[in-house]
Amino acid sequence: MTRPTPRHAAAINSATTDTTPAQSADRLRVATYNIHKGVRGMGPGKRLEIHNLGMGVQALDADLVFLQEVRLFHHREARQFERTWFGWPEQGQAEFLAPDGYEVAYRTNAITRHGEHGNALLSRYPMGDIGHHDVSDHRFEQRGLLHVPVRWQGHEVHAVVAHLGLIHGSRVRQVQRLAKFITDHVPDGAPLVVAGDFNDWGERLDAPMKDGGLSRALVPGRGRLPTFPSRVPVFSLDRIYLRGLRCVDMKVPRGPSWARMSDHLPLLAELVLDT
Repeated sequence: MTRPTPRHAAAINSATTDTTPAQSADRLRVATYNIHKGVRGMGPGKRLEIHNLGMGVQALDADLVFLQEVRLFHHREARQFERTWFGWPEQGQAEFLAPDGYEVAYRTNAITRHGEHGNALLSRYPMGDIGHHDVSDHRFEQRGLLHVPVRWQGHEVHAVVAHLGLIHGSRVRQVQRLAKFITDHVPDGAPLVVAGDFNDWGERLDAPMKDGGLSRALVPGRGRLPTFPSRVPVFSLDRIYLRGLRCVDMKVPRGPSWARMSDHLPLLAELVLDT
């Protein structure tokens, strides 16, 4: 895909980015990123960031990119930005953000007055059948799981993109539904990556996730990496949970350009099979 280069995108590849590629072919490089629907700010200061995000996703150079708050369309914002320098993309945001050669999976979670948004997976490797499971806990928050098997190095790795609710009780119930979904739809023993925005401000979901057979991706000897808010990250809301894989490296790109594009920073991890 050929896209224009926005004014701020050149800084994405600066030294503060730290998105050096994986060191070995046996490593699966994954990223999770809440893109805030490709727009930042409010009122007259509202700005379109989807073009900069396209450069950011490309700079991550991840094999699998788990995206949340992705729009297929939004009529009001498309009209608002149609006369800006770059304009609202004609494609859905998932297709627009995918680097050349990547396969794309997208499913809607929430339908709003002027549009919708959901989860997406971008994959450097071939995808299988795309599944979607509604895990909404109440009518005020529409939430879903995007499930895609991916063929990597002769293995079928199952990827689940998640974006959990804002209330702790809802998140616990959604984790329980996630566990049931995995039991029903992911073969026993198959490598599994669940990544996304878990909204777990109080760091209380690791135990229920472990009850479901999933361990949080962390590098031994290192602490959790904060990703929110992007300008001064304090909370580790964006996470990766694993089964049959282990984390050997993890990083969060930093710098003014990353802080500008979304209220979250992306989280990058390098994984190997847990043999």
